Amino acid sequence: MANHKSAIKRHRQSLKRRARNRAVKTRIKNVVKAVRQAVEEKDKTQAVEKLRTATSVIGKASQKGILHWKTAARKVSKLTKLVNSIE
Repeated sequence: MANHKSAIKRHRQSLKRRARNRAVKTRIKNVVKAVRQAVEEKDKTQAVEKLRTATSVIGKASQKGILHWKTAARKVSKLTKLVNSIE
């Protein structure tokens, strides 16, 4: 690590951002898992509710630049398709 004041601050900032990004990515994985579990149980109402929260979490991550917007769109699309497959 560099000894310049600005480099030290930059390093500190990158550690904070990394921790924040990891937390958001973990949250995304958990909400996606919850949707998939609801689909496996064939519970349409719960799956739709979980899908709504998952869409929100994924959208916010995309807005903050944690996920690329196309990746976010793909994830939401796949989950929506999965939930709609329940009869």
